[in-house]
Amino acid sequence: MTSTSNKVRGSRIAAAALLAPALFLSACGSPAPSGGGDGGGADSGEGGTLSIATGGTGGVYYPLGGGFATVIRENVEGYDATVQETNASVDNILLLESGAADLALAVGDVVADAVEGVNDFEGKAQEICSLGNVYNNFLQPVTVEGTGIQSVEDMKGKVVSVGAPGSATEVAAIRTLEAAGLDPEADIDRRQLGVAETVAALRDGTIDAGFWSGGLPTGALIDLAADGDMVIVPIGEYAASMAEEYGEYYVEQEIPAETYEGQTEPISVIASPNILVAPSSMDEQLQEDITTALFENKEQLIQVHPAAEEMDAATAGDVPFVETCPGAQAYYDQAG
Repeated sequence: MTSTSNKVRGSRIAAAALLAPALFLSACGSPAPSGGGDGGGADSGEGGTLSIATGGTGGVYYPLGGGFATVIRENVEGYDATVQETNASVDNILLLESGAADLALAVGDVVADAVEGVNDFEGKAQEICSLGNVYNNFLQPVTVEGTGIQSVEDMKGKVVSVGAPGSATEVAAIRTLEAAGLDPEADIDRRQLGVAETVAALRDGTIDAGFWSGGLPTGALIDLAADGDMVIVPIGEYAASMAEEYGEYYVEQEIPAETYEGQTEPISVIASPNILVAPSSMDEQLQEDITTALFENKEQLIQVHPAAEEMDAATAGDVPFVETCPGAQAYYDQAG
């Protein structure tokens, strides 16, 4: 990881604190009263509104987080829930830290960094715990026909988006470029765009390639694939070296054939687990009630996004790099 992210960490914290009140959204995307995010109700179990930090509207976190909010509202007595549109994983953890969010979705590598107090969290380990492994993120580098890009090495000298600032995409993209022998600062003309902006930039030719870390399929990439010229760049060969250097949350996995229109063959990429995290101070009964509600209403969540099909109470608590919240563990123990 380059030092750049460390230098901007302080500004991200300030930005998160300033922007969070304006970003509260209900599960359907309309403004909702803000009653959560202050830590009081979540810490004490006294009820209120829980804010869920998610991601951009073109990814999976935002719609799935909306599904989580609906399930909590309908099944956890005394609680409502809202979602925040954010830059995703890193910013989400910072929102938990500032008290502007009560729950957050984040990719495994960012969660591990937060627990250890390294990289974007340098010197300040986060007091968080896992409510469960929800589904896998797939790092999907995309380009379009005509750019000449067939590998990460081909990105040298090209205009490449590494993902939005403060996102897990940014973290994993930089590490992938470095694993391929490229300097993310010097060897590419670097842009930092969310997935929807990446698709728009590929269409108008202002970038040559872009990285996106998300579930399958991702809505914005479905739209790009419909144009008929989307190309997913294989990167699975770098998973082992990244896992050795950073941790076991990087694994080689294939995007199945026909996931996107025109994709006739499976493509080897890098997968990482997505974790629903909470402050360690959250009331244990509330931890258990939220976990129970989400996993017992899995079918409802699948209707929101197919990524929820991966939710499995038998394995969701098996996250080696962050402690499972004791309330969540109580549910997993009885669920078998």
